[in-house]
Amino acid sequence: MKILLVDDHAIVRKGIAQLLASAKAEVDEASSCPEALARVARKDYDIVLLDISMPGINGLETLKLLRHDRPKLPVLILTMYPEEQYAIRAMKSGASGYLTKGCNPKELHAAIGKIIKGGKYVSATLLEIFTEELTKDFTNGKAHLDHLSDREYQIARFIANGKTVGQIAGEINLSVNTISTYRMRVLTKLSMKTNAELTAYMIREGLID
Repeated sequence: MKILLVDDHAIVRKGIAQLLASAKAEVDEASSCPEALARVARKDYDIVLLDISMPGINGLETLKLLRHDRPKLPVLILTMYPEEQYAIRAMKSGASGYLTKGCNPKELHAAIGKIIKGGKYVSATLLEIFTEELTKDFTNGKAHLDHLSDREYQIARFIANGKTVGQIAGEINLSVNTISTYRMRVLTKLSMKTNAELTAYMIREGLID
């Protein structure tokens, strides 16, 4: 079993790699999107384990690039973010499963095994979220989040978590002007005028840390 582990934290990669090695998996590591794409171009993998929070090109954007280059290569999102924050976006973008890093090792092995066999792995928490999405009233404000691009959604979460435009720019390697443009797009799409209004909304929906 050949696995590519994509995470920008070396200590996290080493810990997960050791866990997977116990199942006799061959694990390669990448710390960024460009490195992951380069490895996938050179070698055939059975599955990619992909983090969301990475500098520069984040995990959701990396997922879309992987799906474009290798549409049949399954990707399991393995991240610190709880399911309600990113799971539905990840699955809609082509992920084969979504797990948080606090999961039980047995669950990680089970998810990898099911995905490699061609299935999708949906945790009990994610299944509940999918059920709520199917039954909720789409006249409420939450439906408008579907109108945000992945980058706009990322910026919205940063703002709601109290990050300044300058801090966001430094964290994801974009200019202050670019972040300001994204901020205006977010507020316009959500019919809001201020950061405070956005923050209150994101807190109410449980979409920030």
